[in-house]
Amino acid sequence: MLEEDLDSRLTLPDDGLIRRVKALACTAPLQALEANKGSLGRVRADRYQMVELALHAIDQVAMSMDFENGAAHADVIRQVGRFAASQVPEDKPDDHRAVAEWVLQKLINVGTLDRNFVWKYGRTDEAGNYALYDWPFRLLVEHPVRHTNEVVLRVTDEAINVLVGALDTDVESAQVAAEYKLENLITRGRLADAKLAAEQARYRTVQYGEYLRQYLEATKRDVRTVDWEEEVPKLLDEALGHIESRYRHENAILANITDKRDQTQDPRKKLQAAELVDIVRDCINRHMQLQSKLQGAGALFRSEQDRQQFSGPAGRPALDVYGQVLTPLLGLPVGQAAGPTAGFFRAGVAPAAPVVISIAALTGRLLRPRFDRPLYAGAVPAPDLAERLDDGSFTDEDRLHGDHVLDMGIGECHSLNTVLASARRFGADVERYVLHRAANAFNPAVSEALLRGVPDVLVATSDSVAISSPHVEGDGLLLSRVAIEPGDDWADDQNVVFDEEIGL
Repeated sequence: MLEEDLDSRLTLPDDGLIRRVKALACTAPLQALEANKGSLGRVRADRYQMVELALHAIDQVAMSMDFENGAAHADVIRQVGRFAASQVPEDKPDDHRAVAEWVLQKLINVGTLDRNFVWKYGRTDEAGNYALYDWPFRLLVEHPVRHTNEVVLRVTDEAINVLVGALDTDVESAQVAAEYKLENLITRGRLADAKLAAEQARYRTVQYGEYLRQYLEATKRDVRTVDWEEEVPKLLDEALGHIESRYRHENAILANITDKRDQTQDPRKKLQAAELVDIVRDCINRHMQLQSKLQGAGALFRSEQDRQQFSGPAGRPALDVYGQVLTPLLGLPVGQAAGPTAGFFRAGVAPAAPVVISIAALTGRLLRPRFDRPLYAGAVPAPDLAERLDDGSFTDEDRLHGDHVLDMGIGECHSLNTVLASARRFGADVERYVLHRAANAFNPAVSEALLRGVPDVLVATSDSVAISSPHVEGDGLLLSRVAIEPGDDWADDQNVVFDEEIGL
């Protein structure tokens, strides 16, 4: 009986397990930053703590958000760069900025088509069948501001969940719990812990505001996607009541913190209390912004309803060129793909303007007096052709003699004077060709030779003896032919693979 009960529970969908998997997925991009920081390039990124820099960037964006605006890219890069300078102060400011830009780009997921991180999770249906699903999510998103035409950064719910360590939590309940915890810690005088609780309460306030902003944005796009008869009015009433109670509660906390700040004689506790005052005041300001938006939500719905009702039929949806055109066409034979491709470009190219666009222009052209044109354009002037000059290129014979002179054994070392003397017997052009090969051998393309499978390369090093030749002057070289073989390190460098399971 126990085994049957256990089997039946295993076949049911486990929503709690899925939430925990998604919670771990939110931290995967941060862990990938730490794992892939060696790909940063010229900066020695192994000395930086990328997870801390990423959390600091998310924190800066969250604290700069309100209903319309967000954080500017330059401000976030500057703040994260300062934090990077505190981690590795001996690096240059340009290196700190490069690290900050790299962290911000990875959090936005620059380089992907839809900017989504993708994590796979499994789910068992009622029939006991296990299947994998994709869960796309983001941490930082770029959001356009209408009245300024700027693009700012905003945090997502997933990013806030990474900060406060919870997932899929009721926002109002979490906000109340965080504020009661904050009041309890202040009463007990634990200001350091109270600061952390206050920051978590502020994150929940940001999350609650972001949820309402998305709800109102959906109303602006299409009022039919939301229930304005029962669900939305009930939600607005609950939100207004929540803000009213939180406003009284936060003002009481603010008065308590102020008393603690004025009564204590410890400078450290005074500083902590001052920081708490700033955080709680910021929470109060955010609640006031929420209240103004909620009070105008009814008027927004009525105006959007009138606008969308009389705006005419919906426009044609935008075409996904990659998913709806390119991908299907790549799977078709050339004969079948020619017709849709021609139709797409015929509809996508702007029409050409006609020669005559009005009756007045047509009348003017018809009444224009006729004039006779000559049958031929006139005499064609004879071109002044100059004799082709010698471009100085090497002939096949010169290359053959030069390669014969440079055909030395592996490990043998010859001076450039000796090689040029052997080449001079075949002519000045062969000597110039050998000198050209020797100059290129001073910095040989070893990687290209490895890719082409060349067994050896010509290598040149400096020599203190000057060149003794009637045609050229300069410092001498020592020439040698060196065998090359691809090693394990080269193979690893040519096969650097980044973790693409989450979209990085």
